Amino acid sequence: MTEQLKKEDPKPKKKGLFSSLKETMDDKEEQLAILSTFVRLGILVWSGGILTLAYIKLPPALGIPEQKLDPTFIASVFTGVLATFGVQAAKKAGEGGGGGGGGISKEDMERLIEAAAQTAPAQTIKLEQAPLVLTAKPEEPPVNPTI
Repeated sequence: MTEQLKKEDPKPKKKGLFSSLKETMDDKEEQLAILSTFVRLGILVWSGGILTLAYIKLPPALGIPEQKLDPTFIASVFTGVLATFGVQAAKKAGEGGGGGGGGISKEDMERLIEAAAQTAPAQTIKLEQAPLVLTAKPEEPPVNPTI
């Protein structure tokens, strides 16, 4: 009788986080999307931690020597990972070389272009290369071959 109880009542095994996630999602693309999100979150936490350590001074009681590092690369990794989540840093006015558009939407810009086209039949061309000299060449009188 004890053998029957052993066969009928097996103890359920504890499942880990990844195995339970794998069972709930049958689609491989969903599993890869979740894994991708976890990897990006890991990189975000790592780069955020390194950036934080670059700007704070640890107490000497910890015995960790101060590291002199250039946080530029880590900051670019941090902002790159944030951009994959749709978070972008706001640009100051005049910064970025016109990439932000100065807060003007596409519709506003199209409306301004249309209004300018109806106001004056002229075209403005902005050249961003210096030095550039534009001169008008005077028309030469026709050459008289009989003289």
